[in-house]
Amino acid sequence: MRALPFAAGALAAAFLLTACSDDDSGGATDTGASAKAGGACVIGEMGVRVGPANAAPAAGDTGNVPVTLTNKSGAKCTLDGLPGVDLIAGGTTVSVESDPAATAGKTSLADGAAIAFTLTYVRGEKGGDQSLAVTSADFTLPGSTKTYAFKWSYGDVALKKDGQTPDATVSGFQESSE
Repeated sequence: MRALPFAAGALAAAFLLTACSDDDSGGATDTGASAKAGGACVIGEMGVRVGPANAAPAAGDTGNVPVTLTNKSGAKCTLDGLPGVDLIAGGTTVSVESDPAATAGKTSLADGAAIAFTLTYVRGEKGGDQSLAVTSADFTLPGSTKTYAFKWSYGDVALKKDGQTPDATVSGFQESSE
């Protein structure tokens, strides 16, 4: 993932703004071909649930946004790697780094099975120069450029000391009971 030039970023942000979803509707920009049995999992064939979040209540606090994916393809599919997450604030798109403890692995997901990852962030001061006023986020599955976008309602995200990198990480995939 990479930062987009201002005009392209603004256009991308306009297309990516969608409502936060606690069900399988909206947000997916993947309407491509079905996954073959054992092939790569694709967003368009996954149920997606964002939240409920453990939102950071104040600047400097840490929050977590879980994302649960349920395979609805009718066949087993595979995730090989880590999820990719971007945060969007106006005309700026920034990538979230993987948690240093996250390990990229290959996971088979049976039809109807669920898996999750977590976006962890530090809340920034609203309007502060060391904060990113995030309005939406999107994620991709390993090996794909298709995205799923969701509305960000968890406050500004703090920036690291470089003033450009969000103080946030994304975990690897974890088994889910959903």
